[in-house]
Amino acid sequence: MSSHNHTDPSPEQNQTLSPEQLAAGMTVRGFQELIYRRYFASDNARGTAGTFLYLTEEFGELATALANCNRPNKPATQEERANLEEEFADVLAWLATLANINGVDLADTLVKYTDPDRVQGIKD
Repeated sequence: MSSHNHTDPSPEQNQTLSPEQLAAGMTVRGFQELIYRRYFASDNARGTAGTFLYLTEEFGELATALANCNRPNKPATQEERANLEEEFADVLAWLATLANINGVDLADTLVKYTDPDRVQGIKD
């Protein structure tokens, strides 16, 4: 999301929603805008390089969580499953952050790059 599409959030817009409220109507655009409103100033100050480092750290944490939840002959604990979910959310949040500070609207981009006329040759 580019900065010219947004204004500073009012206190009403910045209220914290419950997880249930977020999940009930969450869209890619809504998620990206939520991340923008909450973190854009600090994310933009950190810049692309620093933010990309955070994203790569989260990918490492997701890799560890995936390994912990996919061990042969040892089912994941509830805590490990909860951590796996958290790491997926963290990766999405940092990806949205990178998109925000680089002026990329993920919802528009997903529509563009999943057009059936464009997506061909996907291998199973």
